[in-house]
Amino acid sequence: MLINAIHWNVDPVMLHLGGFSLRWYSIGFLLTFLVGYLIFYRMCKREKVEVRYLDSLVLYIFVATLVGARLGHCLFYEPDFFLTGEHWLEIFLPFNLRTGQFTGYQGLASHGAAIAILIAIWLYNRRFHVNVWWLLDRLVIIIALAGCFIRLGNLMNSEIYGVETTLPWGFIYERNGETVPKHPTQLYEALSYLLIFLVSYGVYLRKDGKLHNGRLFGWWLIALFGARFLIEFLKEEQVEFEKGMALDMGQWLSVPFILAGILLVFLSHKGLLKEGILEKGDKDK
Repeated sequence: MLINAIHWNVDPVMLHLGGFSLRWYSIGFLLTFLVGYLIFYRMCKREKVEVRYLDSLVLYIFVATLVGARLGHCLFYEPDFFLTGEHWLEIFLPFNLRTGQFTGYQGLASHGAAIAILIAIWLYNRRFHVNVWWLLDRLVIIIALAGCFIRLGNLMNSEIYGVETTLPWGFIYERNGETVPKHPTQLYEALSYLLIFLVSYGVYLRKDGKLHNGRLFGWWLIALFGARFLIEFLKEEQVEFEKGMALDMGQWLSVPFILAGILLVFLSHKGLLKEGILEKGDKDK
């Protein structure tokens, strides 16, 4: 018997404990920081870099990811809702002020997180004087894996999926009342990000950490946001104003990152990005 579609009706909550619910999405988010910490720790050991600043780096990235992803969604996708009237407080509060219903910060944008993480790394650099390009070349390996976990969480939430399809791996998202197969774009992105993680980490290991600063980061920007740009063609519009647009918001936001990646690869090949790990003459002890 041939499979015509996959009926998807998974509970987004993994565990119920009284009034507390642990969602699959949250598990993916926590796994990101746990696995990411272990990978970066091993990188520091491999390159004989002092790990005394690692805990601070995790805190910077954690806060930037949460704040940036939330603000990115509110400002890029629903500004008319969140920036008018009493709803602006719901940017920061995890419940609807009018109904009192818990919403759990529904609505996060990866582009907002990307911008916030870059700002956080700049602030981290000002305090600890770690070469930004060296740091980004290693962090993006972990961020690609994080993207995979997050998109799998979106799949468990039955959200951010694609348009109707006749392909045999189309998903019918029954929890949302869907009756026809749709592209599982969460899986497309998760697999793309997993591949980017494996290739990036493979390059890092093959080079034994001896990379030209900024080059891996540049190629990563091109690959990840290029994949995001292409997959967006298969997605349903997430907000009303995207209807009828040649490119959706996710694609417009991806273009600057792709162009930045091309520029970084060029600058790295020309030797115009500062090499080394630490700045201002700092030395590991």
